[in-house]
Amino acid sequence: MSTIHNSYSNNYHGHHHHQKVYPNFSLKNKVYVVTGGGRGLGLCMAEAMTEAGAEVHCLDILEEPAHEFIETQELAARSHVGSLHYHHIDVRDTKFLNDRIVEIAARHDRIDGLVAAAGIQQIMPAIDYTAEDITRIMDVNYTGAFMTAQAVARQMIAYKNHGSIVLIASMSGLIANRGLISPAYNASKAALIQLARSLAMEWGHEGIRVNSLSPGHIVTPMVEKNFEEVPGLQKIWERENMLGRLARPEEFTGAAIFMLSEASSFMTGSNIVIDGGHTAW
Repeated sequence: MSTIHNSYSNNYHGHHHHQKVYPNFSLKNKVYVVTGGGRGLGLCMAEAMTEAGAEVHCLDILEEPAHEFIETQELAARSHVGSLHYHHIDVRDTKFLNDRIVEIAARHDRIDGLVAAAGIQQIMPAIDYTAEDITRIMDVNYTGAFMTAQAVARQMIAYKNHGSIVLIASMSGLIANRGLISPAYNASKAALIQLARSLAMEWGHEGIRVNSLSPGHIVTPMVEKNFEEVPGLQKIWERENMLGRLARPEEFTGAAIFMLSEASSFMTGSNIVIDGGHTAW
């Protein structure tokens, strides 16, 4: 028993003590997929991933990505660090989605992870929802994320490379947001938090980690649309958290790099909440 203890102690204090922490955050020469990567939070995360050295394939329903995407793509090309690629895809088209992910993996004989950030919102009283409204939201926010994670995991298993999957959920999957009537969206995000746990359990033995990231209120195109539709909502939301302001998309990139990289090698089945203290009151 003491021999085991000593060898463990020596290993822990010796090797790990001298290992520099920052290389663990590198995504150099790794290949990732980001859904919802054409703009907003998804694009912001994709940018950070390229800066960390990754080749990032952004999948989005936009015919053409936002102009910020092109700027980032050109910057990445000039810096020779990572690279950014765009694919016009609707995550509800499961066969097309799967085919693209097979192609991406085949190009490098690997795929290292996913950020599933594609999502839609609908502000409407619960009493007015139709079954079609609910199906549309769940098809994108839940089923789309599930099928993307499945497609990526299949390739990880096929190429025997370990990796990390991050499902972008929301604090709206944990609480009912005051001032925002979006019951189907909230439920879809709660489903993602639970999906991450379930996939983590199934795929852990394959070396695939699955976690969810639950942001608070961020200023993105989707949220700006909410502010247009609901007068005074921005002020309400700013008062709701402990920092008294809304988040910028860049404030989530550090967490994404941590979750995708070796820095979080023992984390799976977790939900990271970054909400300025909103849910901690």
